[in-house]
Amino acid sequence: MGEATTRFVEHSLCPLGIGTQAVPRFEENKALCGAGILFMLPSLLAQGLLKAKEVFRLPASHYYGLESVVLTLAFMALARIKNPEQLKQCKPGEIGRIIGLDRIPEVRCLREKIKSISEQQRSIHFNNLLIDQWYRDDKQDDPHFLYVDGHVRIYYGYKANLPSKYISRQKLCLSATSEFWVNDAMGMPVMMVMGELTEKLQRVIEYQIIPRLIETKLISADIVNQQEPKCTLVFDREAYEPAFFQRLWERYRIAVITYRKNVKEQWDEKHFESIDVQVLTHVINVDLCEQETELSGYRMREIRRLGVNGHQTAIITTHPHLETRQVAGRMFARWSQENFFRYLIQDYDFDKMISFGVETIDMEKTVVNLQYRKVTCQLKKLREKKQRIESKFYPLVEQAIDSELEIIPRITDKHMQYKQILDDYNQKESVLVMERKKLQPHIKLSQMPEEKRYNKLKTESKIFMNVIKMICYRAESAVASLLSPYLANADKEKRMVVKQIIQANADVIPDYKNNILNVVLYSLSANRFNQVAIELADLLNQTETTFPGTELRMVFKISANLDCYK
Repeated sequence: MGEATTRFVEHSLCPLGIGTQAVPRFEENKALCGAGILFMLPSLLAQGLLKAKEVFRLPASHYYGLESVVLTLAFMALARIKNPEQLKQCKPGEIGRIIGLDRIPEVRCLREKIKSISEQQRSIHFNNLLIDQWYRDDKQDDPHFLYVDGHVRIYYGYKANLPSKYISRQKLCLSATSEFWVNDAMGMPVMMVMGELTEKLQRVIEYQIIPRLIETKLISADIVNQQEPKCTLVFDREAYEPAFFQRLWERYRIAVITYRKNVKEQWDEKHFESIDVQVLTHVINVDLCEQETELSGYRMREIRRLGVNGHQTAIITTHPHLETRQVAGRMFARWSQENFFRYLIQDYDFDKMISFGVETIDMEKTVVNLQYRKVTCQLKKLREKKQRIESKFYPLVEQAIDSELEIIPRITDKHMQYKQILDDYNQKESVLVMERKKLQPHIKLSQMPEEKRYNKLKTESKIFMNVIKMICYRAESAVASLLSPYLANADKEKRMVVKQIIQANADVIPDYKNNILNVVLYSLSANRFNQVAIELADLLNQTETTFPGTELRMVFKISANLDCYK
C-alpha cells in the first residue's frame, strides 16, 4: 500500500469496489514538513479551487476523491513540486497529513486521476466558472482592460510532429506549441486557449478569445453604446493590422492599444509635454504627445513617448476618449504579463508536459505547403547570392571605362567570370520559379505526406493543470498583497516571504471537541518576517475558513508569538 499508509482498511476496500472516498481526519502532528502551506488554503478556496467539484467527477469507490486530488495538485504547485515524478523525492506521509489523509497518491495513481479528469473534457468549463467568480462583483466604471499575448512551448519529444515556430528567447526555430493567454489589468491570469498549428494572434483573438469573453459574460454580445467600448485589448505588434483594429471596433465595440509598426517620420520635440503616468502601482514622469493619424485609410489616435536619447515610441489606439496618460500607462503595463510568464516558467515550470501522447487534427484544416516553403527559401537564398555578385559585376563596367589600357584585360577577365556566375544563377532561378509555380502555397492537412503530417499533443490535461496553476498564482498574489503594507520593501520581499511561509514547518493540532484545527507556523528567517506572519495570521483568522470535507475551523498562529499556545 506504500510508505506511510495507516488507514489500511479503507485502502483495502477500495480495490474491491466496496470502499468510499477517504474523509480528512487529522491527528496531532508537531513540526510537520511544509505545513506552512496551509496558510494558503483560505486564499485557494477564495479563488475557487473547489469549483472543480461542480465540474468533474471521480468514482465514489476510489480512496482519493476529487477534493483530495485537487488539493494535492494545488499544494504541489505552491510547494514548487513541478510534476508528479518529483513526488518520489518527497515524504508522502508528511504531505498526506497536511490534507488530512495518511499519505498522498503515489505517482501512477495521481497520473491516473489526472487522466480520468482530463477525459471528461471539462477544463474550459471549469475555467469559465472561475472567471464568473473572479469578476462577478467587478464594479469598475472603466471598461475592462485585458492583456493578450502568446507563449511558445518548446517540444523536445519525438512522437508528435509539430510545426516549427520562432522561439524569441532562444532565437531559433524549433518544434513547439502555442498558448494564448489573457491577463487582467493587474497581470492576473484570466484564461488561455491552445493553438493547434500556426495560428496568428489576430485570428485567435477574433475567433477564440472574443467568443470565450462573450461566453463568460466578461463582455456583452450586443452593442449597446455606440461610443463606449465594451472592452479594451492590449497586445504587442504581433497582432498589428489597422483593418483588424477597425473590424474589432465595428463588430464588437472592442478597442485596442498596441505599438505602431514601421514608424518613419519624427514629431517635433517641442510638442511633447511632461506628464505623470501611472503604470500599475507606480507613477513615472514621461514626455508624451498625441496626434490623430491615418493608417491604411483608417483614422486612429497615436500617442508617442519621447525617450532620453530622442527615440519616439509610437502607440496607437482605437479607444475614442481614454486620456493620453491612461493609454500610455496601460501600454507600458503590458510587461506585467511578461513578468507573469517569467514567474510561472521559473517557479511553476508551466511548460512541463503533463501527459504523453498525441491527438489528430481536423484533416480539412489548411496549412502552409512545406515543399512550397522549401522552394521559396531556396529561391530567396539564390537571389541573395545573385544580388551580391551583381553588386560586384556592374561597377566593373564603369571601372573599365576609367582605367588604363594595361589593367583592362584583368577587369575583363573578372567581368567574364561574374557574367558566367550570373548566367548560372539566372538559369537556376528560372528552374526554381517554374518548380514553385507547380506547387500550391497552402494545402489541406490531408494532402500532406503521412510521415510529415502535423498532429498535436494532448491538450486537455495541459489546460486543466494550467487552470490549477492560475488559481495558485492568484492565491499566492493575494497573500502577497496582504503582506505588502507590513513590509518596508514590499515589491522585492512580499513573494519571498510567501515562499518562506509555504516552505516552513508547522504544528497541526486538531481540537474535535471545539471543531478547531490549529495551525502553528514555525519561525521564519527574520523577526520582521515573523511580525508580518502574525499580521497575516490575524487576517486569515477573520475569514473563519473551514477545512474542506470537515467541520474544523482553521485557526492560524505563529510560534514566534509567545502567546500562541495559550
